[in-house]
Amino acid sequence: MTPPGVWQHDAQDSNGASHLKAVFVGPSETIPVINGEMGLSRWQNIFLCEFDGPGSERRVVVTVFDTEKT
Repeated sequence: MTPPGVWQHDAQDSNGASHLKAVFVGPSETIPVINGEMGLSRWQNIFLCEFDGPGSERRVVVTVFDTEKT
């Protein structure tokens, strides 16, 4: 779906295909925490995708919201 080297954006930084792949996957995910555990079903997992080749550094930001009323 996103072959390299055929996008107008490639003229700028040669990674148009990487940017399109990121659009399909999205930048974030929301996962509920239920009784202290991630609310994933048996076949669900979390994985990270690097579409732009190995970079010097990537950071993962995790934000936990506590919505329980005390």
